[in-house]
Amino acid sequence: MTLRLAWFATARGATSGKLLAAAHDEIAAGRLDARIAAVFCNRAPGEDANTDAFLDQVRRYGLPLVTLSSRDFRRAHGGEIAHKGGPLPQWRRDYDREVMRLLEPYPFDIGVLAGYMLIFCEEAAARWDLLNLHPAPPGGPSGMWQDVVWHLIEARAVRSGVMMHLATPALDQGPVVTYCTYPLRGPQFAALWREIEGCSVDEIKAAEGESNRLFAEIRRHGVARELPLVVETLRAFADGRVRIVARRVVDAAGRPIPGYDLTDRIESLVAPTL
Repeated sequence: MTLRLAWFATARGATSGKLLAAAHDEIAAGRLDARIAAVFCNRAPGEDANTDAFLDQVRRYGLPLVTLSSRDFRRAHGGEIAHKGGPLPQWRRDYDREVMRLLEPYPFDIGVLAGYMLIFCEEAAARWDLLNLHPAPPGGPSGMWQDVVWHLIEARAVRSGVMMHLATPALDQGPVVTYCTYPLRGPQFAALWREIEGCSVDEIKAAEGESNRLFAEIRRHGVARELPLVVETLRAFADGRVRIVARRVVDAAGRPIPGYDLTDRIESLVAPTL
């Protein structure tokens, strides 16, 4: 049975369009037995130039598009901006309920959060199986990708990774669905680690910020794996190699697993580019 997808994006930057294109192209080429039932964006047309480019891309693909500005919804309901780590305000719960209502005409099996900048409330997370892309391995740092990279540098980490996990109201804490890992040591990194010997993260931020060569190289390796991980995760679902049953991740035989390791497959795909 063809896998039905809902695609969620805020689309603050170009990566959101690339992620959608990667899945769309695999489906169009017949290599992925899936279809995108709808694309949802929490920004309205005209709200942001990057988002508008993404919305134009969705229209070119001929995909059903649903938008509801979370900014305008918050202002109309007199709500305060939700703060990281704090409880979701009531307007956010009301917003998610409206999103659920708007997407009722587009039933789907899996929701893909690819550059979606909102945390779903408990009600939405319980109704839908939502996969969130996170630029860290299981057990790794949480937060934005910038936070992850700085944490890796501060910890002098030897490995990193990318994962997709079930979205929950707890930031980046849902059950791991799929993942891949990669080394942060070796010929490509050795000289870069030496450059920051004896330097704290605060000192690196003050002197160079995100232009630091180690920071940029870690990010480059992570980004190279994000698109293939999304596509290979959807392929694993479409092929029945991994499923979600009652909020638990299981293999083809229905046995619970602590995430489906796609490292070998992802490394074979990115090796020519890295």
